[in-house]
This record gives sequence, structure tokens and C-alpha cells, in this order.
Amino acid sequence: MPKPRVWLSLIVTVVALGVLVFLLGGFKFLQIRHLMSQSFVMPPTAVTSLVIEEQSWQPTLAAVGTVKAVQGVTVSTDLPGIVEKITFESGQPVKAGDPLVKLDTKQEEAQLVSAQARLQLAKLNLSRQQELLSKRVAAQSDFDAASAEFKQAEAAVAEIRATIERKLIRAPFAGVLGIRQVNLGQYLQSGDPVVPLQSLDPIYVNFSLPQQRLADLQPGRPVNVRADGLPGEQFNGRITSVDSVINDATRNVLVQATLDNREHKLRPGMFVSLEVLLPTQEKVIAVPASAVTYAPYGDSIFVIESMKGPDGKAYEGVRQQIVKLGPARGDQVAIVTGLKAGDEIVTAGGFKLMPHAPVVRNNEAQPDNSANPTPGDS
Repeated sequence: MPKPRVWLSLIVTVVALGVLVFLLGGFKFLQIRHLMSQSFVMPPTAVTSLVIEEQSWQPTLAAVGTVKAVQGVTVSTDLPGIVEKITFESGQPVKAGDPLVKLDTKQEEAQLVSAQARLQLAKLNLSRQQELLSKRVAAQSDFDAASAEFKQAEAAVAEIRATIERKLIRAPFAGVLGIRQVNLGQYLQSGDPVVPLQSLDPIYVNFSLPQQRLADLQPGRPVNVRADGLPGEQFNGRITSVDSVINDATRNVLVQATLDNREHKLRPGMFVSLEVLLPTQEKVIAVPASAVTYAPYGDSIFVIESMKGPDGKAYEGVRQQIVKLGPARGDQVAIVTGLKAGDEIVTAGGFKLMPHAPVVRNNEAQPDNSANPTPGDS
């Protein structure tokens, strides 16, 4: 059996531990209650900001089109024959009348020598008959027969020469050649392709727009054209013709614009996007596209305002404003409703924000904000 002193020592130890635990628990309880009584203030988030202003935008009609050559053909043979000479390289520019391919003409050249001999004989006979007729020795009918023979011989020579000329294939107009489709020694039938030829400067762009826009599609209206394969390039032209009929299936009207293409960057068949510039000006509120937070329930932008916290102190915070977006142009997007000129908005860093969050401005580096951007690698 333990002695009474041992029991007393155990009881004192337990009581002391209980008092210690009670004091520690009470101290922590008071700490937690003190912290809970104070409002938690989020640290401010660094964002870039911009005070938006009203801008003037020239309205445009957007469309997609196809590049067409002013003149474009596949040069082909007129007469059959064997390719004797090729005088061009694929892709080279040519002038109207430049020789491209010469077919074998040995047989025609031999026929030409024979026909020229007959022509010379017919010319001598005609000269003799004319002299005899002047002396009243020959009849008029003999002179007429000799004259007819001379004309027939002359026509035969001209026909053979025309045949030889037709076997020399020439460029029908100035332009740029495509890929050669014939080889030396190849036998060509009449109409076989030789090489594509396209006139590239100026060049056409054909596109369609709804019939409701017919009044805006007047000849002379400026057009800006861009091609996916030519980043950073813009080609300027004007509407030159509008089709006289409306497509009864799509109710669209076909429009043709003419563009300068001195460097031959646009090629027939290219797919391009274009804008028809309208003469009026529109006032819009435009913001950088990076400022918009896109969401299924609606697009929004954070607006910086002066706010009051629960403790009554003022701070710079953000309000999430639902907006209706309009057309985009370059790095900018138009705001139809939700903002006004003079509002200060968050242009970068909005993905980290929540409504009423405190912010601090850091505008050392602003996001791209140009209606006509020029990419750095263009």
C-alpha cells in the first residue's frame, strides 16, 4: 500500500497539471476571440491600369475573298508537234510576245522552200504574160490565168509561214510563268498545256457581301486586304466593280476590288480577309482585349474605384462590371454598354482579382493596345 505522502504528491501534481492546461486554454481562447474581433484585410494586388477615353473608329464591312489575276491562262499548243526548244524557266516574268516553246518545223520549212520556188516561177510567168499582153501578142485570158497562179503560189507561201509561226508558242501578255509542263522531245497534241501564265500587277480580289449593304459598295470605296500567309502585310485597293445581279441562293452580291501588287506577294487563288472602309466615323469606347474577363454568364471588366473597408477606412479597390462587347480591331475591343469615358480599368492582372479586392497600380509595362498592331516578327 502506498504511503499517504505519495498519494498527496500525486494529487498535487494532477491538480497542478489541470490548472496549467486551463490557463493555457484560456489564453488561446482569448487570443482567438481577439483575432476574430478584428477584420482581415487582404494585401493589395499589383495591376496595370488605364483611364479609358472615347475614340473615333471608321466603320468597316468585313468579308473574305479570293485573289484573281487580271489576266490568267494556261498557255497551250495550237498545232501538234515535237518540242524542239524550250526558252523559259518556271516562275520567270515574261513580256508579251516572248517565245516560250518551239516545235519541230523541219517539214514545214522544206515545204516553204518548194512553195517559194513555185512562187518565183509564177512571178516570172506573170511578168512574161504582162509583157506579151502589152504587145498584143497574148490573150487577156492567159494573163488572168498567170495572175491567178501567182496569187495562189503567194498564198501557199504565206500559209506555210503562218504554220511555222504557229509552232513557235509565245506569251500572249506580260506576266509571271508558273511550273513548266512540257519537256524536250515530247510530242504535243493540239491544245496540250505548256505553262500557266498570270498577270500579277495589278490584281483582283473577289468577295461577296449581303444585298443589304449594296448602297455602301460604290466603286472607288477603299479596301484593306490581309492574307494569312503574309503576317503583318496590308494591301490597299479600291472597289472597281459590283456585279449586276444578286445571287438568288445566298442573296449576296459579288464585288471586285483592284489592288497594287508590284512585289507579286499576292497570288491568284489565295484566301484573304478584307475590310471595306465606310466614309462615316463612329465614337466608341475601346479597351485592350487583355482587360476583358470572359465567362459563360457574361463578360466583365474590373473598374478601379475608391472604396471603404469595414473599419471605415478608404482604399483603392475594384468593382467587377458586366459589359457588352462590340467589334474588335487589332489589340482593342469596343464596349457597347457598361463603361464610360473616364473610368479607370484594370488592363492586366485581372485574373487574380475578386470584387472589392484592394489593388496597387504598377504601370511600368502596359499590354498591347493598338487598333493597327504591327507584330514584332512580321
